[in-house]
Amino acid sequence: MRIGITSKNLALSMALLALCPASAALASPSSADPVQAAPAPAAAPPARPKPPLVAPNFRVPMLVEAETFQLAPLGPPLVKIDFDAYMSSIEHLQKTFTRSTDWPRADLTDADAMLDMQTEQARFQRRESFAYAVLTLDGGRERGSVYVSPSPVAGYDAVVRLWVTKAEYDAGFDAELYAWVTSWVKKEWPFKKVAYPGRAIEWAAWDAMVAAKAAK
Repeated sequence: MRIGITSKNLALSMALLALCPASAALASPSSADPVQAAPAPAAAPPARPKPPLVAPNFRVPMLVEAETFQLAPLGPPLVKIDFDAYMSSIEHLQKTFTRSTDWPRADLTDADAMLDMQTEQARFQRRESFAYAVLTLDGGRERGSVYVSPSPVAGYDAVVRLWVTKAEYDAGFDAELYAWVTSWVKKEWPFKKVAYPGRAIEWAAWDAMVAAKAAK
């Protein structure tokens, strides 16, 4: 495993980490209006931010180059190749990754894809979870994705999930990527115990643990 940053990769990294703060304008009633405006309803309390998955001093891997692929954080600059990858493998991913018809599905739009990328980028920036595109070495095509997330089950420091396109799966890349990811997580991340649902842990067992946790 090699971690390399080229000028092209550095530009990509900077783009992926660019902050995109949203702004909103608040309208106020005219002072000339003799009718007093009704008081605005109390605003809902802001959602409590999720705790970071890793310590502040942990250096999160950014652009990681392996022998036959590279990892880069998912974000708006990768929206098209990410969309093309999962839309090429809808049925395959519904069966092997999400186990749901909700994602991916044929009616997803460009706007849906962009919102997904913005959400993943924001989570990465807040260090809540980390989503990576698995790209060809030239960065021109996405072969799959890797997700490092908090565990809903006690006893695990993190959950790691991954998928590859149907074409890559048929070519045997799924097994290659899984072997590489388990080694990478063990060497480069600070977790002592990691769950790999649907792989090291069978789905039935994992679903039972998640359900038991939710019932408490």
